[in-house]
Amino acid sequence: MVLLEAGVNLNIMVLGGLAIALGEVVDDAIIDTENIFRRLRENRLLPQPLPVDDVINAASLEVRGSVVYASFIVALVFVPLLTLDGVAGRLFAPLGYSYILAILLSLLVALTLTPALCHALLGRYNLETKDPPLIATLKNAYKNGLLAASKHFKPILLTSMVICLSGLIAFFTLDHKFLPELREGHYIVHTTSIPGTSLAESIRIGTQLTGQFMAIAGVESVSQWAGRAERGADTYGSHYSEYEIRLKPNSGAGQQEILDKLRTVLGNFPGIGFEANTFLIERVDETISGYTSPVVVNIFGNDLNALDAKAQAVAETMRKLPGVGNVQVRSPPGTPFVQVHLNLNQLAYWGVTPEQVMVCLQSAYETTVVGKTFEGNKIFDIAVTLLPEQKTNIMAISELPIKTLDGTVIKLAQVADIKPNTGRYNILRQNSQRKQTITATIVEGDMDAFMQTLKAQVLKEISFAADTYPEFTGAAVEQAKARTKLILHSLLAGAGVLILIYIAIGNLRQALLTLANLPFALIGGIAAVILTEAPLSVGSVVGFITLFGITVRNSIMLLSHCRYLVDKEGKTWNLETITLAAQERLPSILMTALVTALAMFPIAFNSDNPGSEIMGPMASIIIGGLFSSTILNLLLLPCLLLRYGKS
Repeated sequence: MVLLEAGVNLNIMVLGGLAIALGEVVDDAIIDTENIFRRLRENRLLPQPLPVDDVINAASLEVRGSVVYASFIVALVFVPLLTLDGVAGRLFAPLGYSYILAILLSLLVALTLTPALCHALLGRYNLETKDPPLIATLKNAYKNGLLAASKHFKPILLTSMVICLSGLIAFFTLDHKFLPELREGHYIVHTTSIPGTSLAESIRIGTQLTGQFMAIAGVESVSQWAGRAERGADTYGSHYSEYEIRLKPNSGAGQQEILDKLRTVLGNFPGIGFEANTFLIERVDETISGYTSPVVVNIFGNDLNALDAKAQAVAETMRKLPGVGNVQVRSPPGTPFVQVHLNLNQLAYWGVTPEQVMVCLQSAYETTVVGKTFEGNKIFDIAVTLLPEQKTNIMAISELPIKTLDGTVIKLAQVADIKPNTGRYNILRQNSQRKQTITATIVEGDMDAFMQTLKAQVLKEISFAADTYPEFTGAAVEQAKARTKLILHSLLAGAGVLILIYIAIGNLRQALLTLANLPFALIGGIAAVILTEAPLSVGSVVGFITLFGITVRNSIMLLSHCRYLVDKEGKTWNLETITLAAQERLPSILMTALVTALAMFPIAFNSDNPGSEIMGPMASIIIGGLFSSTILNLLLLPCLLLRYGKS
């Protein structure tokens, strides 16, 4: 209701944020309830038990500070998502809003309703004095494992550091994409041939392509449109065609196989440039750069011939790079046309104005209404124009009649030089500047690495005049900007997190130790990316942010309980105390990890299938990171606290 009132509609990203927050939402209540339950059970064993209200109040206050700080820290970790702009911001901001709101509201419930329910449901009933069999077994096994880890601390620490270093190296070798492949069951294919290709020829080629597309198993229908509408907003020439290809219901892998076959068919038609992608990916790319390709290079300048030459040079450089496909110059020269150059001396001799010649040419090519005819009660215009086949015939154009002021009829050839020529069917502009554009797609490999290599090669191999310069844009650049901004804001949020941890704990060394588990969370996330063979996208970064928040929360809860045992119960900072604290926090830590993983599993399952493309990889990273961070949080962090955490 709060989200709806704030104007955030319920969608898959909002649901994803709520699913991610489920572990922390439950954990707030679990920590409070588990601590109250344990303290009530201990109170029953005392010779003179304390009043139930006092025990519940003290148990709740015992974890109150750490729960509040941990919840605010987790919420702060997600704030960078709210600062994203552009397409990334529109996609992931709703996830951040729903996650933060769920965390804060669950904290409110844990601070108010949970203690009251514990008083009503646990305060007046007899409680078992021992742990349930499952919890007892887990605690005993965990105690033995922790004691073994403390004896072999150095080898375990060294091994963990090597694994972390390997994970970091692997992280920088992973492929990057702004968005993963979206499985909509619908592809849009764009084709361009040589400028000046007739509409009839484009339709003929389209008929052949349509037949071969339909022969691919899994394709349901294909439709083509060529050129542009008479009054349309697009500036495409007759050499351009677009195909809408609808697929039968299929898995993500099946759709990718069909896309590969579509590209194979298109590659068998020489002289045809093409792009093939889903509708949503195209809209995202077009929103970013104005083109439906992820890689876009704009060259700005005033001299059209210089722009064409540099564009061809950039295209050739681009074609040499590995992993690139469908390189196209967006407004290539070479469109055939008829050039009419007026002879001013002859115009003056015959007494003909340039305006008269323009009216003649307009009639020949665009028609001129010269009268009306009647059929019953219907009225029709009578217009004159050249026949379609005559509009490209130099002889027919030369014979066009022009009437002089004295009534003499002369031919167009008498006052103008008429010859065939080639040129542009349109001139691209941006911000009042002329430009030429080259686009491409990434067939394989890392998009970021490709853009860096492309920029370096272009600036190295091609020299640009002072009034001519390139601009590198597209989804690849937008991804780098979004990721850089997210990382920068995450570092700022990280500084805020460290401040909150220090306020909560009051010891800088112990505060830094709570962050020691973050690299171990990264290991599991990277392993999940490698196993699922998914590229790193903005959604993947969101998964790592979520993972870091959960990991820091668990570390704070463990360290806070260690400090409570030492500061409030007078225990010594030693292995026995650390082990006791870890055992008592074991159920809540395991429950948080288990609930979060169970909430993520349906999202991560078949993450390449329709509907799970963005959230699936993120969920896989969270599951993998929870697995590694929980194990090391329970084994390595207590050993680190034992050796380096004593204040």
